[in-house]
Amino acid sequence: MPTSLIAGFALGFSLILAIGAQNAFVLRQGLRREHVFPLCLTCAVSDAVLIAAGVAGFGTLAQVLPWFETIMRYGGAIFLTWYGLRSLQSAWRGGAAMDVAKGQSASLRSVLLTVLAFTWLNPHVYLDTVVLIGSISAQYDDRLAFAVGAMLSSFVFFFSLGYGAGVLSPVFARSRAWQVLDVLIGVVMLTIALKLVAM
Repeated sequence: MPTSLIAGFALGFSLILAIGAQNAFVLRQGLRREHVFPLCLTCAVSDAVLIAAGVAGFGTLAQVLPWFETIMRYGGAIFLTWYGLRSLQSAWRGGAAMDVAKGQSASLRSVLLTVLAFTWLNPHVYLDTVVLIGSISAQYDDRLAFAVGAMLSSFVFFFSLGYGAGVLSPVFARSRAWQVLDVLIGVVMLTIALKLVAM
């Protein structure tokens, strides 16, 4: 069991570590210290559901529904493009981004709907969790322990990212830092959207 658990944790953590749309959003909300706990919990539980589906043998979904991958890919690209352009607009405004960071809070509903879109409209999430983790888990005798390890990595990662971001808050007391972050987030979103369309 420990071997399967550790292997699942290591694989899950390595897959989720790359900076993507979901991670960038969690980082930004962590810096703003807005709805961090429910946001991190939503991300981790979503991953857990997808990992469970993959390990349970639903990795063949794309084969059963050939149109599913195409719809998810273009839907994800449209959403990421919209969010990326919005981040770049926020960076262009500069001072306005800082005012938002200090004052007006995004509603919990808005934050959760946004991160659910980042999660469930991203075909790479399905490839990583459902297909890749699901297929690799078949190599281990204790698939349940492997799945638990992979799920645990999501909880550790997202809560570390969400709450660890607060350490950087003094840096983001300056509007210029928010502008740089918004530019980076915008570029990440648009790059991922372009890759989805080009697949």
